[in-house]
Amino acid sequence: MYLVDSHCHLDALDFDKQGVDLNGVLAEAKRRDVHACLAVSTTLPGFQALYDSVAAYSNVFLSCGVHPLNLDEPYRLEQLQALAAASRVVALGETGLDYYYQQDNIPLQQLSFRQHIQVGNALNKPVIVHTRDARKDTLAILKEENARDCGGVLHCFTEDCDTARQLLDLGFYISFSGIVTFRNADALREAARYVPLDRMLIETDSPYLAPVPHRGKENRPAYVRDVAEYLAVLKRVELEAFAQATSHNFRQLFKVELP
Repeated sequence: MYLVDSHCHLDALDFDKQGVDLNGVLAEAKRRDVHACLAVSTTLPGFQALYDSVAAYSNVFLSCGVHPLNLDEPYRLEQLQALAAASRVVALGETGLDYYYQQDNIPLQQLSFRQHIQVGNALNKPVIVHTRDARKDTLAILKEENARDCGGVLHCFTEDCDTARQLLDLGFYISFSGIVTFRNADALREAARYVPLDRMLIETDSPYLAPVPHRGKENRPAYVRDVAEYLAVLKRVELEAFAQATSHNFRQLFKVELP
């Protein structure tokens, strides 16, 4: 079986607390059939450090971008495009809008979001989108900036079926995290049933949002296996078939060959 964690923050893991290094984290993932992952950056300086830390691992792919909550430090569009052009980089982001935690810089968030899509279109690389309390503006900007051309994924999906429908109409993929296993996530489970298997990705968003039965622990790429097992039951398919479908979707979206 071959599973992929399509969104994790390896540079945010507390290796000292866990008593393991990156090699140990990836080995643990492999023991649970998680053979590849996408390490997502949230700042440009962070991307450069992340790039160096995973250089030796052919099964770790990279994104390059600035999270909407990390815009206090300005970045240059030219630098974003230059860094994102690297062959190891398979996506822009994560980018998007977050009006839940920050509303005093909405125009700046929107500008950055548009710039990431523009670079994605220029480089023919998909965008990884974060949205929170910003559904209407997120969808509007995706449409206005022709994000259909580069494609992308709404990661850690927590929206409703109508939002999923509009994203699917744009050709986007939808990624589910451990939140789908939470007790109070009935509406999200309804959306997961709605999203077709050929447009679905799975992720941990580690070190955050550990799925049941790991709630309260630091999340790790290995735990995407628990997300897969839960969703396979929800979608009424065999785990092997679910793993094959979501790994194929990862290859299709990010235009990569999996090790």
